[in-house]
Amino acid sequence: MPEDLNLSNLKPAQKRVDRKRIGRGLGSGKGRYSGRGIKGQKSRSGSNKMRAGFEGGQMPLYMRVGKQRGATSKDAMPIGPFRTFTQGVNLRELERVFADGDIVNIESLAEKGLTKNSRADVKILGYGELTKKLSVTAHAFSASAREKINAAGGSATALREPADPRKKRKRSKKPAPAPAPETAAEADEAPAQEAEESAEVAETTED
Repeated sequence: MPEDLNLSNLKPAQKRVDRKRIGRGLGSGKGRYSGRGIKGQKSRSGSNKMRAGFEGGQMPLYMRVGKQRGATSKDAMPIGPFRTFTQGVNLRELERVFADGDIVNIESLAEKGLTKNSRADVKILGYGELTKKLSVTAHAFSASAREKINAAGGSATALREPADPRKKRKRSKKPAPAPAPETAAEADEAPAQEAEESAEVAETTED
């Protein structure tokens, strides 16, 4: 028969562990510098609040290693000041949440809880099967997702079509400069020759 619980037999479920009492004199073993040592960063208050990867002010490891190209390009991988994030939504989620004939867009995906918000880009991925006819509008589609949506009788509209790598940017061609006269005699003859040509053109127009 269990003993009745009262103040005389009340005890904690786990053994009590005394806390470390620091700064109580040299005889306590944790006096004087209170276990922090003498001087230095870790002897100061707030030294336990350093961020992850902090190396005392020297160049940290994540900044010493090599970087990949394209850190300042908006179309490059999501690093640097142009950090981007794309939310992926699989076809099996569209099959589960939406009904046949529904219109799927960025706002409806956020309302159904398939995306966190409507501000980030959304890419439709092809994992799962789709048997419903849906009109899907998103920023991007995988090849398998687009194929399955069209096979089910729906439509896939991309808000941001990927750039074709085969197309090269057209550069404006500057007109070639006129060749400079080689000698001083040719430089003197050039204005006279231009005057003769203009006179011949004027005579032909008068005739």
